[in-house]
Amino acid sequence: METDRKEILRYLGYGRNEADETVLSLVESCVEELSRAAQPKHISREFPLVMRGDAIDGGCFHTRSQNLAKNLKDCVSVVVFAATLGLGADHLIQKYTRFQMSRAVVLQAAAAAMIEDYCNEICTGLRQEYESRSLYLRPRFSPGYGDFPLSCQPALLDGLEAGKRIGIKLTDSLLMMPSKSVTAVMGVGERPFRCEVRGCEACGKTDCLYRR
Repeated sequence: METDRKEILRYLGYGRNEADETVLSLVESCVEELSRAAQPKHISREFPLVMRGDAIDGGCFHTRSQNLAKNLKDCVSVVVFAATLGLGADHLIQKYTRFQMSRAVVLQAAAAAMIEDYCNEICTGLRQEYESRSLYLRPRFSPGYGDFPLSCQPALLDGLEAGKRIGIKLTDSLLMMPSKSVTAVMGVGERPFRCEVRGCEACGKTDCLYRR
């Protein structure tokens, strides 16, 4: 699994600015250490889809969301997906938080980029699998993007049995543990749909410091 160094620097707030050699060296060191600590896992499952306007019945979850309804337009089913870097990544970040905060900050950024790249890699494989059956996946859409509520997280994880199968659990405030985890919904349609929408492009927060 390759981790995009440009994404790490974006998460660190560099934007279009160049990082110096000291920072670049620290990034490389953190990616190497994180790669040893992380234990990436994922799970996915297809569910039937019924929509009436912005009311969505995704089999294991029910919600109202104009943004998600637009994403799922003309789809026949949904793939619910979850992925995590595992607790090893969290433990590594927590270790450095206690005595080397600069490294902990870079590890946080590296882990955020790593889970995104891992999701992209897995979803590319899923897309190829579906296209071999003349079906096409929409871009993944996660709770918290647009008006797709975080309150759907428990239903998505329960539908996947993600706690038992890959170790993702929720706090009372709906934060996932391990922290470097992702859930998402992907529509399945019978027509090609090639738009590769990533997180920033799906999010309406245009003043975000970390926006691409």
